[in-house]
Amino acid sequence: MPLHPLIAADLAAATAAAVTPYHRLPVHQARAQMKKAYAGQTPLPLAEVRNFSVPGPDGELPVRFYKDAPPQQRVPLVVFFHGSGFCALDLDTHDEICRRIVLASGCAVASVDYRLAPEHPFPAGPNDALAATCELAAMHHELGTQAGALALAGDSAGACLAAVTALRLRDQGGSSAQALLMWYPVTDHPSTGWPSYERLATGYGLSAEGMRWFWSHYLQDPAQAAHPHASPLRAPSLEGLPATWLMTAEYDPLHDEGAAFAERLERSGVPTQLHCAQGLNHGFLKHAGRIPTAQAGLAQGCDWLRALFSNASAPALAPTPPLNSTRPSA
Repeated sequence: MPLHPLIAADLAAATAAAVTPYHRLPVHQARAQMKKAYAGQTPLPLAEVRNFSVPGPDGELPVRFYKDAPPQQRVPLVVFFHGSGFCALDLDTHDEICRRIVLASGCAVASVDYRLAPEHPFPAGPNDALAATCELAAMHHELGTQAGALALAGDSAGACLAAVTALRLRDQGGSSAQALLMWYPVTDHPSTGWPSYERLATGYGLSAEGMRWFWSHYLQDPAQAAHPHASPLRAPSLEGLPATWLMTAEYDPLHDEGAAFAERLERSGVPTQLHCAQGLNHGFLKHAGRIPTAQAGLAQGCDWLRALFSNASAPALAPTPPLNSTRPSA
């Protein structure tokens, strides 16, 4: 279907104003420009929102915790990693998104502010994500969360960190996650040559050139692209990962690698749902307050998560319709 008219209008306005693409700016200017796209949102009220920090591999890591239940009520915990291209954005840009996840899922959310490249290149981000997850999972008494009910979630590069954290928890044994939510994820390095990188290279917000710019800052050596903690799609095995819900966007250069990750999970025996947000582009969660299909894309994952933690069965990969379609009559 066509790109949503509000998104198309935003892109046309940026073109008319001759806004310099972020990948042609110094990093500090690119960060400021990217944050503008998330500005102006009115926070939804929740029972509890607080900031604290947890120990990381090289200092304290800021966390913003959200809960909308009485203190005595223990709810599942979602550890959330914000999108960033591994280089930008923060707790504030994704504040409204996290609030919406809390309200839609019934879970608590702990949003982690991991270190960014190029000041802190790979593997700093994945190491921070793992350390923060382990600390937060152990804080269930203090946070009022349910022991053993843990989900990992993120959008874009944050979804990559969520998947990598799930891999590392599996490999090290001990605590593990029960669910993985991924919105328009990074799962592979651009060198693979996914067709959507060519098909959707320009004109839809995130560009193929912009994605390569992010990776150039994230990796210290191009050979690191093969490491599964950078490109989880290249992991030798995806067996044993938690049940996964994944949504790609129709107008996203990352569409094909996201779909490939979901399909490989399913072949590995992981209960998996794959959806495509029709008419939307990369980063559509920031539009949840003004575009109904963007809110639906957020709510659909949260409904799945609520059902999973309620011991309801989630449908398998194959019968799942796209976001805007209806299931045919039997």
